[in-house]
Amino acid sequence: MQRTDFHFELPEELIAQRPAAARSASRMLVLDGAAGTRHDLQFRDLPSLLSPKDLLVFNDTRVIPARVFGLKESGGRVEILLERALTTNTALVHLRASKGLKLGAVVRLPGGHTATMLGRQSDLFHLDFSCGVAPFFETHGEIPLPPYIGRRAESEDRERYQTVYARTQGAIAAPTAGLHFDADTFAELQARRIRHAFVTLHVGAGTFQPVRVDQVENHEMHEEYLEVPEATCDAINATRAAGGRVVAVGTTVVRSLETAAGLVQAATHAIGRAVAGDDMVGACAPRAVDASRCAIAPYRGATRIFIRPGHKFRAVDAMVTNFHLPESTLLMLCSAFVGREALLAAYAHAVQARYRFFSYGDAMFLTPSAAALERA
Repeated sequence: MQRTDFHFELPEELIAQRPAAARSASRMLVLDGAAGTRHDLQFRDLPSLLSPKDLLVFNDTRVIPARVFGLKESGGRVEILLERALTTNTALVHLRASKGLKLGAVVRLPGGHTATMLGRQSDLFHLDFSCGVAPFFETHGEIPLPPYIGRRAESEDRERYQTVYARTQGAIAAPTAGLHFDADTFAELQARRIRHAFVTLHVGAGTFQPVRVDQVENHEMHEEYLEVPEATCDAINATRAAGGRVVAVGTTVVRSLETAAGLVQAATHAIGRAVAGDDMVGACAPRAVDASRCAIAPYRGATRIFIRPGHKFRAVDAMVTNFHLPESTLLMLCSAFVGREALLAAYAHAVQARYRFFSYGDAMFLTPSAAALERA
């Protein structure tokens, strides 16, 4: 498929620059991928779309104040965006400066600290800080708002660009579908006996990287760290056994669960080949599973999964998500779930109906097309 197959026109004034007055006060467009129908609701209607058999899965990553500004020895301004810490004092970062940064160059940072350029890893810079990376950014960094929000981060963003259930430090972008949930939403879910579980995927700056290649299949995803714990797998497998739905809150949860489910399938195939005498089970298998009884197994590690049309979803039955950028990998993921034509038609409706787009914007509730699902 071509990148331009995922283009749509969006008036700039529909890009939300600030959050709604209350988290759950957003609108929500419901799209049924199987029937092709859509409905305009409020986010507060979400619990009414769920049953006690269903399970909501959230990403509990917490956003680091990952953006700082410094000065080169020449006086030139440098913007540093933390990607991930490698050791106590070293990190990989995205860096913007008028003439880049040479090997061995020193950047003067807030608080009297410095960072020395050690080398490059693809489009990332390897820096050695004169202090601990984590406490430095926590003290001197600002929340790294996405590039389509045309303002500097403010004090309000420290709370609103963070889910109310964020607890595991490590992301540089919020899992934005979760920004709509507040105490009232959770109280309503509890009253309806709708359960929830957590995964952790630390969102990296790659989430904002545009697809630059014309042919979608040639795009390479940035690596991100994730954990799918055993308790969550048990809850998912019990939900599936009881006939309930696994509802992913955000594309990061979809990517987490589909990564773990894909490894289960690979391990099952390897077991089958071993039984047939064709192969041996690799050490990379998350654990031996019976795919006929188990939808997913625990996983901890990296993922580069790129979900696009043609992907068969093994672990997710419905999805809460925000509206995504034209030609983005997240738009491609949602297209794989409900169908490209149905999704773009829904986006055209959202533009006409003046929905608010992107991180601080409105929500969608998606159920899959029949072609999107694969079950053991």
